Amino acid sequence: MNPFTFQTTPNVLFEAGASKKLPEIVATFGAKRVLLVTDKGVRKAGLTEAAEAALAAAGIAIDVYEDVVADPPSTVIEAAAKRARELGTDLVLSIGGGSALDTAKLVAYLAKSDEALDSIYGVGLAKGDRLPLILVPTTAGTGSEVTPISIVTTPTTEKKGVVAPKLLPDWAVLDPELTLGLPSHVTAATGIDAMVHAIEAFTSKNKKNPISDQLAKQALALLSANIRTACSDGRNLEARSGMLLGSMLAGMAFANAPVAAVHALAYPVGAIFHVPHGLSNALVLMGVMRFNLSHAEALYAELAPILDPAAADLPPAEAAARFVECLDAICRDCKVPASLAEVGVAQKDLERMATDAMKQTRLLVNNPREVTYDDAYAIYAEALGAARPAA
Repeated sequence: MNPFTFQTTPNVLFEAGASKKLPEIVATFGAKRVLLVTDKGVRKAGLTEAAEAALAAAGIAIDVYEDVVADPPSTVIEAAAKRARELGTDLVLSIGGGSALDTAKLVAYLAKSDEALDSIYGVGLAKGDRLPLILVPTTAGTGSEVTPISIVTTPTTEKKGVVAPKLLPDWAVLDPELTLGLPSHVTAATGIDAMVHAIEAFTSKNKKNPISDQLAKQALALLSANIRTACSDGRNLEARSGMLLGSMLAGMAFANAPVAAVHALAYPVGAIFHVPHGLSNALVLMGVMRFNLSHAEALYAELAPILDPAAADLPPAEAAARFVECLDAICRDCKVPASLAEVGVAQKDLERMATDAMKQTRLLVNNPREVTYDDAYAIYAEALGAARPAA
């Protein structure tokens, strides 16, 4: 057995209504001034109300930073960190989607360490102290509440990552009630994102390990069993709970067995066309899956029975193909857009996108099959012209 290291968030609270218990957790840090990092949409939807009211009732001062946007630009992160320092913040709380949680991780770190964001891009460079950090996801997708990763959009629209154990929060608080109002298209895109995390962790060429493998399988089982219901019946608390737990388990998996080409090719879509991360992943997923099929056949075949129990009786090549078919069916049933054209991508954009994708070496090295510029261009071209066949 190969040696491995596994790290994750030390404390997890999973409970419907858990956000009302935040004052008890904040009190364990002796914090008196909390910076809530969120976005205007989440706050307007009322998803922070219960937490804000509970914290105020407990006599804890709350400052709100709600200028987070999708694919957070470095300028937003730096502005939030500056505000935290000026306010004398002693704990950072984030309630929101992956962009808010990623922003909060870096705000907690930069506000305490006083380092420059540009100096910590990469793996293991953030080694200083951070403020106490509590993350509360409102989507079942990124798994950011249990990953040591923050993704930043630079002024040149390049996606860069900060990867360091210091970014793991002290607490992940999972409250499925906060996800009940998610629109179907957001549920679908973020749910597919979480499934990609599980699949890419399981097939990762680097750092694949038995703990991540088991988490990835359980995550895929929960997500695939609940995503259709969550999309069609958004008030179904049981389905929402399964999605939120599956997303977290997938996050734990890929935090320790890193993602690969789906994410590498998704990043230019998000950065250039301002497409939400989950949807970016979904748009390139099938092309990458088909590209990887020859090199990941055994692993896809192992996962196939999770999506279709009948695949257990198929030869490996057929089971692997069946796995890809099942994923395509989930995308179709959940009404995920089938073509990059639907988000504004044109043929003339593919060269730039393929060039940018090839810069994601941190991710591409994990892919089961080597990806060249020509491969990336071909996958994009397929995703641009692909009209998903009818069932």
